[in-house]
Amino acid sequence: MILIADGGSTKADWIALDHNKSEVFRVRTLGLNPAVVPQEELKNRIINMFQLINIKDDVTEVHFYGAGCGTPKPVAIFKEVLKEVFINAEINIAEDMLAAVYAASGKSPAVVCILGTGSNSCYFDGEKLHMKVASLGYTLMDEASGNYFGKQLIRDYFYNKMPKKISESFSKQFNLDPDTIKENLYRMPNPNMYLASFARFMFEFKEEKYIKKTIKKGFQEFFKYRILPYGKTKETPIYFIGSIAHYFNDTLEKVANKHNLEITGVIQRPIDNLLAYHKENIN
Repeated sequence: MILIADGGSTKADWIALDHNKSEVFRVRTLGLNPAVVPQEELKNRIINMFQLINIKDDVTEVHFYGAGCGTPKPVAIFKEVLKEVFINAEINIAEDMLAAVYAASGKSPAVVCILGTGSNSCYFDGEKLHMKVASLGYTLMDEASGNYFGKQLIRDYFYNKMPKKISESFSKQFNLDPDTIKENLYRMPNPNMYLASFARFMFEFKEEKYIKKTIKKGFQEFFKYRILPYGKTKETPIYFIGSIAHYFNDTLEKVANKHNLEITGVIQRPIDNLLAYHKENIN
């Protein structure tokens, strides 16, 4: 049995294949970002999914692509977790950026971007990933991500910058008690995921001027810091992965066009494309 997984901070999609590369099942667990989730919790989130535990001894390969898997320390931690669960498997861990490249451009050169709970980008030259800056996570970077917009919404609410109608709806949907917010941000695990949970609010009001302005500002920052430094022209394909890019594709296109760039494609969930790539290219 072979497992292929695309893991973010909020959720992780798993597909099980038999040795003929035919799909057996797919499941979704909670997020498995080893940079922010404690080691024991990583293990719990896997073993609590009975479909995975039922086949754990039969798994011979695990190909996991995940947020937080771009530096050695969290990779080592997560590899230990996976080895404890899938005791007979060869474990392969790579950053989610590589999964995004496989899912979007395959083997072709392109700028590939992720707008999920966090955000990131790279230039893929057909063989290697090139990243202009290291990703330092939700407190310092992650422009136009779920946690970026969640943070912006909370700030605007408390600074009274939201239009009244939107502010009233926001307060009905979320617990905005200051102590609760601070508890989740400074004492509870996964503060990035907590912040990103507020971003779903934008999907309901995507036609409102305030939301459009907020989204546009975030996308402009993302282009400034995460796309323009690559110095590419409109001839270079640009792909985006994630729900924020999917739901606000029109605004994304407008921001790209202002920089004389074009969006080649937007993929909401990369797991199906990633599966296709594996079936075709990875033995």
